Formats: sequence, C-alpha cells, structure tokens
Amino acid sequence: MKIGFIGLGKMGLNMALNVMDKQWEVVGFDASSQAREKAEAEHVRTVRSIETLLDSLDEQKILFLSTPAGEITNLLVTDLLKALNRGDVIIDSGNSNFHDSLNNYHAGKKQGVHFVDCGTSGGMEGARHGACLMVGGDEEAVKIVEPFFKDLACEDGYLYSGKAGSGHYLKMVHNGIEYAMMQANGEGFQLLEASEYAFDLEKVAKVWNHGSVIEAKLMELAERSFAQDPHLEEIKGEINASGEAKWTIEEALQLDIPVPTIALSLFVRNQSKIPDSFSNKVVASLRHGFGGHAVVKSI
Repeated sequence: MKIGFIGLGKMGLNMALNVMDKQWEVVGFDASSQAREKAEAEHVRTVRSIETLLDSLDEQKILFLSTPAGEITNLLVTDLLKALNRGDVIIDSGNSNFHDSLNNYHAGKKQGVHFVDCGTSGGMEGARHGACLMVGGDEEAVKIVEPFFKDLACEDGYLYSGKAGSGHYLKMVHNGIEYAMMQANGEGFQLLEASEYAFDLEKVAKVWNHGSVIEAKLMELAERSFAQDPHLEEIKGEINASGEAKWTIEEALQLDIPVPTIALSLFVRNQSKIPDSFSNKVVASLRHGFGGHAVVKSI
C-alpha cells in the first residue's frame, strides 16, 4: 500500500521517514519547493503536483495530510474530493477543529470517500520515532489504514476513538491540558529564578524528571531549554496560541463544564502578546490612586 503524503514540513517529513523505516512506500507533495528538496535529500520520493501524486498511488488512494489547520486544509479536502473515487481515504493528521473534520467527513460521505481525523501528539521527535495517535472515523475506513497507524505510533500510542470527529476532539482537549501544564511549569520555574537560591534550573528539571510525581515530557523539554540557555535570556516572553485551547474553552462553555486552569493559561498567552498592556496601566494607576503606590513612567 502506497501512502501519499501532502505536507512535508517538520511533522509531515518526520512521519514520512518514520513509516519508510517500516517499509511503507511513500510519495510526497508540498507546495514549497524547499520542503520538497529537503524531503528528497532524506530519500523521500516527491512530486510537483497533487495530480502527479494521485497518478503515482495505487488504485485505492490513501492520502495523509499534514497541513495547517483551517482554510488551507479544508480547501485541500474540497479539491481532493473532486479528484478521488469511492473507497479512497483521506487522513487529516493536523490540528483541525473537530467541527471542520465533521464537515469534511460528511462531504466525503456523499461521494463515498472515507475521511479519517487523526489527532497527532508527540512533537517532531514523536513524529520521527513513534507518535501518539487518536483516530476518529468510520470503523470500516480506519481498518483499511490501521496497520499504517500502528507502525506510525509508538508502543501503546494508537487509539481508535470512535466516530468521525472524535480523534480531533481528543487532540483539542489534549492540547488544552497541555496549555495548563506548560503554564504551571512556567510559573514554578519563574519562582525558582526569582528566589534567593542559586538554582541550576537544568539540574532541577532533570531531577524532577526522574521519579517525581511531576515527571513528564514537558519537564524533559525544560531541561533541554535550560541546558542551551540557563536563564532564557535569548528569547522573549511572548507565547503564541494556535487555537486548540480556545476551542477547548468554547466547547466547555457549550457543555457548562468549568475549565478555569485551561482558560487562565490561554489568557496568559494572550497577555504575553501585548508588550505594554493597557489593562496593566489601568491596574497600576488604580494602585497609585488608592494606595499611593509608585508607577513606572513611560520614556
């Protein structure tokens, strides 16, 4: 079975190399010539158009998308559905909103094309050496590509989660939890950095990641970061948010489920994008007004 990879960025290329190690035949396409050249340097066979990609695959076409969530992926699925036949399979491995995945599933269903939503976790290292996969879609469709998923995943890292949308729903909640965990790590290390003690944060992260109850992949990543830049002086404290926590909070509001920790972690990210927050100015002025507390004048 050949797998057509669309999207050969950091995740897509690493997942292609992962399954190639397990003897899967891969044909790849990316709109970026640089991405194609990088993939070819890693011995991934690439083509210059989706039409050529489709011609290169088996009669039953299996397409694995590793493309940016939202409009790009949705338009791609729309275009693919015009070219595919009954029984072909589209797998969306990106961080798509589960509502979009449901729409794409129903669009495919009308044409007899299988759409499978695959929540993917583990970062670039997991993509290369064994990812965590949460897969939703019709069981009939998932069975077709399940051997591929099992080879792509790490041990015990594959779950068929049920009906369409469930894989990306799981990944959405997973990322909401991830936001909160990262925020807790950030706040804890900020306290250590501000304390009177000369902690070696790399060593702290290392010991916490061996036998403690907060041992985790994120702690390992913190250790690596502190090894490269002990006081993180080379980066700005500005944190991007890619959308999944927002979707988690919106879903929680729909279900009347409180998720205050996840919500606060997203708000911190939003705040980090405002270098001179007006709300902080208001708070400073109020503190000065009622307590006479000093304010820092702008230059």
